[in-house]
Parts: sequence; C-alpha cells; structure tokens
Amino acid sequence: MPNTSYWADDIVTKKRTVEQAIGMIKSGHRVFIGSYCGEPQALVKGLADAHRRLTDVDIIRLMSREITPLTRIADETLDKNMNIRSIYLGSAKCEALAQNKRFYTPVNMAAIPELFSSRRIPIDVALIQVSRPDDFGWMSLGVSVDVTLAAAMAADVVIVQVNAKMPMVLGESFIHVNDVDAIVPYDEDLMAVSSSPPSEVALSIGQNIARLIEDGSTLQIGLDAASQATTQALSNKKDLGIHSQFLTDDIMHLYAMGVVNNHKKGYKNGKLVASCSVGSHALYEFLHLNPAVEFMSSEDVNDIEVIARHNKMVSMNVAVGVDLAGQVSCEAQEHTHFAGVSGISDFIRGANRSKGGKSIIMVNSTTDDGSESRIVPFMNNTVITVPREDVRYVVTEYGAVNLFGKSTQERALALISIAHPKFRDDLLNSAKELGMIGQDRHLGESVYGIYPVKLEEVLTIKDHSVTFRPAKLVDERRIQEHFYHLDKKDVVSRFFNERTHFLRDDVEVMSHIDYKRNLTIIALVGEAGFDTVVGIGSYYLEPSTNMAEVAFSVSKDHQSMGLGRILIRKLAEAARDLGIKGLFAVTSPGNTKMVKLFKTLPYKVTSELDEDILLQCLFE
Repeated sequence: MPNTSYWADDIVTKKRTVEQAIGMIKSGHRVFIGSYCGEPQALVKGLADAHRRLTDVDIIRLMSREITPLTRIADETLDKNMNIRSIYLGSAKCEALAQNKRFYTPVNMAAIPELFSSRRIPIDVALIQVSRPDDFGWMSLGVSVDVTLAAAMAADVVIVQVNAKMPMVLGESFIHVNDVDAIVPYDEDLMAVSSSPPSEVALSIGQNIARLIEDGSTLQIGLDAASQATTQALSNKKDLGIHSQFLTDDIMHLYAMGVVNNHKKGYKNGKLVASCSVGSHALYEFLHLNPAVEFMSSEDVNDIEVIARHNKMVSMNVAVGVDLAGQVSCEAQEHTHFAGVSGISDFIRGANRSKGGKSIIMVNSTTDDGSESRIVPFMNNTVITVPREDVRYVVTEYGAVNLFGKSTQERALALISIAHPKFRDDLLNSAKELGMIGQDRHLGESVYGIYPVKLEEVLTIKDHSVTFRPAKLVDERRIQEHFYHLDKKDVVSRFFNERTHFLRDDVEVMSHIDYKRNLTIIALVGEAGFDTVVGIGSYYLEPSTNMAEVAFSVSKDHQSMGLGRILIRKLAEAARDLGIKGLFAVTSPGNTKMVKLFKTLPYKVTSELDEDILLQCLFE
C-alpha cells in the first residue's frame, strides 16, 4: 500500500543513529554507496566498523576517494566480509589502481541506471547523502546525482545521511522523505578536491585544444590536469555552454566571467547541465538553489542522442595511450582524479554526431619521466577504450591532428608528427615494419621540428574565415592539390617553368620542416582536417649568409584578399625572431606581385636587376 503518512512525522519515526541504520544491513546484502564527493562518509565509516559481523556483503559504487578504506578491508578479509564493485577506480597512484583492478566493473555510464531499475543488479540497501528536506519533504542528492538516484529508487532499503552542508541542487536530484527507510542526521564537511597547478605539458595541451574550440560550443570537460588547463585557456571565448558529467571550479569561474552563458547550446539553453560536481566548498555553495544549474541522471546526461542534440558539442577526454592506427586506451593514470570507461565512449559518439561537434583525445607525448612514448606503434595487451573508427582529434603538447577520414598511412604519419621528437624515428620504423607506412616514406627535417603554435592565427577576410598556420607533416597532400589547381601563369611565377606534375618528392620540402631552418606557412579555408590550402609562403635558410630565400603562391580565387602580404609578414616575423638576417627572392622582371610583396614589409628592401630581379630585405 502507498505511504499515506505525513512526511514530517516520518522524519521522527525514521530517525536513526549511524549504528542503528547500519544494523539494517545483513550478511549477503548488496549495498550501493553514494558516489564522488556526495559519499555519505559517516555511514561508510559505520559500515567499515561493522564489517566483522558481516559476510559476503557486495559493495557497489561509482567512485570513492577511500577516506574510509573499504578496499583494504576487502583485501584483509580475502573478500569474504566485503566484495567491491567499482564502476570508477578511485584517485590513487597507478600501483594502487593496478592492485585493485579486480574490483573494477567496466560499464558505460548511461547504461548503469537501467541495470539497477531492471534488477539485473538488484540492490538491497542504498547508503546515500542528502540535503535537509525543504518545506514539502523533498531532499536533494546535491553534488552527486549520477547513478545515485536510480540506485535509491531501485533499492529495497534506503538509508540517508541528512547533512546540512549538502547543497540543494536543482534538476532531477530529489528524493522524498516518504521514499526512504532510515534518516541519519549527521552534519560534516563534504569531500572537496583541490586542483594541483597544471604542468607545462598540460598547459601546452590546453592551449592547443583551446584553438579548436569555437565560440558557441557546448563542452564536456573531464577532471584531469589537461582538462583543467584547457578550461583555463578559454577565457577569451564567447557563448560557451556546458553539458558534462562533472561541474568543476574552473567551469564555475568561466561562468562567473561570462564566458559560459549556455545561450547557444540548442538544448537546455541557459542551463549548466551535469550529473555531479567535484571541487571546492566554494563550488558547492555556488550550486545551492542556483537556477542556472540542473543536475540530471547519468542516463540522461550520458545519453548519446541527448549529447548529439547540442550545437558544436565538444568532448574532451584524456588517454593514457594512442597507437598509430588511432586506437585509444583511457585506463588509469596517476594525475587523473578518476579512471575507468565511464562516459568517454558516450560523449565521443555524441559529439561526433553533433552539428559542428568535435571529439578530442588529449594525451601526453611521453610518460612522466620521459622514458616511454605515449604514442605507440600498436596496442598490445591493453584495454581499448575508444576504437579507431570513433577517434577524431588527437592532441599532445606538440600539436593537434584530425584522424577522421584518414587512411592508415595518413593516421600514422599524423600521430608521429605530434609525438615527442626523440621517438619519431622509432615510430616511423615500427610503422614500416607493420606495413602501416610505405617503405619510401621518411620524416626529413620534421623529425626535429617542434610545431610553433604561436604562429597560428585565424582572420576574417572579406567575410571568409582564413586560418594561417605552419605546415605540418600531414599537409603534404593538400599542398600538392594546391599546386595542381594553380593557373599556369602562377605556376611559372612560383617555379620559373611550366610544370604539370607536383610529385610528393617535390613538395616534401614544404611539409617535412623543422620550423627553424625551413618554414612553410599555409593559408587554409574550410573545416579543420578537411580544409583547402589557398596560399603558401615558404623560406629556406642559406646558412652561409644567414639569409632565407622565400617563395609564394596564392590560389586564383583568393588573390584579391591580401593573403600574400600576410604570409610574407608572418615569415619575416618568424625569421627575425630566430635570428635570421633577412629574406631574399630571385624572380623574373615580370613578377610585379613579388616586388610589391617585398615592399609591404616594414624593413629595408633593396632590388638588383640582372637577367632576373634579386630582392633583399634586411631586418633592422
């Protein structure tokens, strides 16, 4: 029969001490524990204290920081008193995670609520933490809704720790006093997580990713250092939205700055949507009764179709390793707060389906001590979290590449180009041995190159968005296509003869570069990864004179946009910063465009006429 009692009376009759409430748990029970920073610490400690009277208690939880070490109890009792099922692994050193890997249960987040409600995984008792009830008897799950609400609704017995310090968070976060079996009033500080300052590598990765994020994007952001660094690098963006598993302090700060306003999400406009929060006490205060925040179940937040509804959905997830085919492993690593399959696959697939969306995998190029490459020839004896067909952008501190639509050879070369320079030759040789790259392929000067991100720039020219950036190893084909589509007269101006073939060997000098002695800057239009080269400017250093020879070409349809002027200025600035004395070009008397280009430079320009014109520009 339905509960018809007055809820205020229920509070009195259901009130229990910690010991009394834990006494409701019997041997053989399956017990769900509320997760993340919403873990009911007093109840968990009470359960740990009572473990000696219990046998075969099956603990299921999403993640725990192990303030009360239940895994140690499971170890000490050989799993006879307690067994642990962790859908996430807790924040710990890799060794500890490896030791407890038997507890890990790989399940996508969106599927977990249905596991509980269908009783495929029946729950006897749910231990959760809630806010004080409001005037109508509703209590909020606060900082941790995720799968906790589904577990509470499916459990035979629900025990709540009512904590005055738990914020009341709006959304699908409420449970009624009538729907719980025991109420334990116990006020204590919620678990808080402070972020360590991001490393230089994380900051570089964050800067590289920030360049991929457009104004008006909707973001899913993780808890790792690279995600934090990325969030911090977004301060100059506009109209960002949040649809993410987690809300963090960095997101709160972007919201306070007005960078995040959720106006252009396309779904749940105006709302910061998540399923939990991990951060400081200031973050938890920000969440309390905030109408801009809506916490939903993981069943909704991680639903691929829901994710895909958002405009320009961007998923950002950290990998522990990527192979040259594009397979990704996202297993645990030291500087990630939490580890496991979680919602990575859901968000990647949802972002890939979103209009204008991007899925981004970020990975350090090496292990922390620099002894091993995180980009490897092929994944062996490693769990594959993201299959190669789902992977789009991969970012390291050395750059970003888009693998979508690329052949195995193109993928391998792209990933080698953003690997640590000291591992690139070995990766190339391994790829040849595996048949992933042709035997005639080489890296040339690019084996030494460190991509100069600072030279990237996006400009709006005559209502066209044009990206100017240094050429990469992966640009070889689009550079060839640029030359094949030039007018005959522009080919002659560029190469001093009529040419109809632009073989790979001929254009490698423009993409296989070290960015110092040789540099190519290209102008591109269109979608990143599928864009078209419409302008090329290159310099090649003559060491004996410390002067760099330059050459340019611009597609016919884009010759009235001033691209050549921008390209030569960028080359000049880069060369000057590297200590190069100046630029020169040898051109025909009829090439008035080149003469005009040189004269746009704010440096001393001279010209000498023989059979050809020698143009020289000396930096001051």
